[in-house]
Amino acid sequence: MMPAVIKTDLPHPSLDLPTARSDTRNPPHSFVLATRAAAVLALLGLIGLGLAWELWLAPTGSRWLAFKVLPLLIPLAGLLKHRLYTYRWVSLLVWLYFTEGIVRATGLPGGAAAGLDVALAWTQVLLCTVLFIACAAHVRWRLKHPSPLTELSP
Repeated sequence: MMPAVIKTDLPHPSLDLPTARSDTRNPPHSFVLATRAAAVLALLGLIGLGLAWELWLAPTGSRWLAFKVLPLLIPLAGLLKHRLYTYRWVSLLVWLYFTEGIVRATGLPGGAAAGLDVALAWTQVLLCTVLFIACAAHVRWRLKHPSPLTELSP
């Protein structure tokens, strides 16, 4: 006789929090919701800033640079779905945009007219910092306080 195999379409329980559809008895903790909101808002801010900067506010002459925000669209769904893996890799991806902001904020030669570019660059650095802190806090809290689903053995 063959042992019974239980098939499930659910993803690995340690990677996702219960959603409103799967378990309404255990909604996400308020800290998780706050860090998700901060991460999503910072990510949307980076997307909006990147598009506005390269297309309208201070275009560099090549509108192709607006495509640099495309990688930021990929993690948006994962952040909204509380995917722990997404929070982890976004906290690494954000350093590319942080570095770009630092270079553009401090890379002008002395005496050059800084103007709007420097303000936009420091805004990008600030948004990247908020995104990193929100992702790091989210991951840290989730690993210290696993949801009831993570205690179940597969």
